[in-house]
Amino acid sequence: MTRTFFQAMGRTMGLWRGKGGEADGRDCVAASLGDIVPGEACTICRLHGCGPVRQRLLDLGFQPGREVKVVRNAPLHDPIELQLGDSFIVLRRREAAHIEVIHA
Repeated sequence: MTRTFFQAMGRTMGLWRGKGGEADGRDCVAASLGDIVPGEACTICRLHGCGPVRQRLLDLGFQPGREVKVVRNAPLHDPIELQLGDSFIVLRRREAAHIEVIHA
């Protein structure tokens, strides 16, 4: 059986907070969206950073609690294609590093 990225990490940080702000008991694995391998789905835990990059991510729909799937990497490993709902979005890895995720 192959282990996923989240199983291989083995470390946790804090509790994931649901839409209402309450902790639901799930551990939040310290992983950024840029570290996820293609084919894996994950849930957005929180956005880091500030300013125009954070605002752009929010405008694109990257909000805590939403599920996102990594579709594929570009040949040189940057950028990455993501599926967020019915939309396909391409992000640079340095922008994806601002998004902390947990296994879906």
